[in-house]
Amino acid sequence: MSSRLKPAHRTGDAMTSTEWRASLSLAGIYMLRMMGLFLILPVFSLYARQLPDATPFLIGLAISMYGLTQAVCQIPFGLWSDRVGRKSVITIGLILFAAGSAVAAVSDSIYGIIAGRAIQGAGAIAAVVMALAADLTREEHRTKAMALIGVSIGISFALSMVAGPVLSGWVGMGGLFWLIGGLALLSLVVLHVFVPTPVVSRFHRDAQANPAQFGVVFADRELLRLDFGILALHLILMALFVVTPVVLRDALHMESASHWQVYLPVFVGSIFTMVPLVIVAEKHRRMKPVFLAAIALLAIAAAGLALLPPETVAVVGCLYLFFTGFNLLEATLPSLVSKIAPAHLKGTAMGVYSTSQFLGAFFGGTGGGWIYGRFGIEYVYLACAAVALSWLLVAAFMRPPRHLRSRLVHLGDISPERAAAGSAKLGAIAGVAEAVVVAEDGVAYLKVDGDKLDEDALQAAVVELSKI
Repeated sequence: MSSRLKPAHRTGDAMTSTEWRASLSLAGIYMLRMMGLFLILPVFSLYARQLPDATPFLIGLAISMYGLTQAVCQIPFGLWSDRVGRKSVITIGLILFAAGSAVAAVSDSIYGIIAGRAIQGAGAIAAVVMALAADLTREEHRTKAMALIGVSIGISFALSMVAGPVLSGWVGMGGLFWLIGGLALLSLVVLHVFVPTPVVSRFHRDAQANPAQFGVVFADRELLRLDFGILALHLILMALFVVTPVVLRDALHMESASHWQVYLPVFVGSIFTMVPLVIVAEKHRRMKPVFLAAIALLAIAAAGLALLPPETVAVVGCLYLFFTGFNLLEATLPSLVSKIAPAHLKGTAMGVYSTSQFLGAFFGGTGGGWIYGRFGIEYVYLACAAVALSWLLVAAFMRPPRHLRSRLVHLGDISPERAAAGSAKLGAIAGVAEAVVVAEDGVAYLKVDGDKLDEDALQAAVVELSKI
C-alpha cells in the first residue's frame, strides 16, 4: 500500500528508507518506460519493410514519431501535474503509452504503427517523474535521486539493444509491442504499490521547467550549445538505427535475432572504455578535451561506416567507437547542463534540454529514413558524420566548464528582505560560486566547488538564516 511522506525539513547525512524507496521505484518506472521506447530500435527497420505501403521515410517516421509527441507534451504534463497531482498524471501517461503499444501491436500497416508510436510519446511522464522525485526527497539528497533515474535510462538502453533482437525473434514485432504495453502496466503497479504519495506537491526550480524563464535559458549561449548537442546526439542515434540493422542483415548476413551478438560486446567494451574517460574529465578536470574527443568519435565512426567495406571487423569496430562516444556524451551532457545553468534555473534548463533530445530523435528517424530512400545507406552515415562535425565546431567554442555542483539548502520561512541578504551572505563564503535564496521556496540554490568549500562557514550561515 502507498504511504504518505511529509516534507522533511531536517538535514541528514543519509537518505531515509522512504527516500530510497521513492527513488528506486521511480527509477524503475522510468527504466520500464524507456525500454518500451527503445526495444524496437534495433529491429524495427527490418520488420517494417514487410508492411504494405512502407517506405524508408515512413519506417524512419514510425521509429521516431514518439519523439515529436514527447517533445510537445512533456513540459505541459509537468505543469499539469502541479494542479491535479503527480500520480494522476503519471497514471494517464502510462495508460496512453499502453494504449499506443496496443494500437501498434494490432496494426498491419505502417500508418497504424506510426499512430501507435505517436500515442506512446503523448504519454510524456518524464518531467512528472522528476517532479515527483523532488516532492519525495529532501533538497540535500535530491541529486542522488535524479542520478538514480539517470542511471536507469542508461540501463534501459543497454538492455534494449541486447533484448530487442532476441525477443522479436521469439514473439515477433506484434508480440514485442504487446510486451512493451505490459511494461507500461507493470509501471502502473509499481507507481501505486511502491511509490510513496507526497502530502504536498509544489513547484521545484531544480527539477521542473518554468515557462516564464525560457527567455533567460534561450539567451544563454553555453546552454544552447548543449541543447544543440543533445539534439545532434539523438538525431545521429536514430538515423543510425534506421539503416544499421539492414547492414547487419544484408552485408554481414546475420539474422535479426542474432544481432545481439554484435551489440552486447560492443556495448560492454564501450562502457569499459568510457569509465576511465569520465574519471579523467571529472577528477582531473579535463571535461572539454574529453567532451570534444567523444564528439570526434561519433564523426569517425559514422564516416567509417560510410566509407569502409561493410565487413564484420569494420562494422563492429565502428559501432564500438560510436557507442563509446555516445555513452560518454549521454553521461556528461546532463552534468554539463547542471554545471552551467544558473542554480535556480536548473529545472528550466533541463526541460529545454530534454525537449531538444526528443526533437533530435524525431528529426533523426525521419531524416535518416528520407536520406536512405533517396540516396542509400552510405549517405545516411555521411549525414551523421556531417552532423557530428557541425556539433564539434559548435562545441569547440564552448567555455571550459567550471567544476561546480548544485546544492540545495532548505531554510524554511524567510522574508524577501532576509532572502536578498542571505544570497549575498552565502555568496561570500569560500567555495560558493553562486547563491540565490528564493523566499517563496524557502530554499537556497547554490553552486559550489567541493574542493574549496568552507563547510563550517556554510553551516553557520544556514543556521543563522534559518532562525525566525
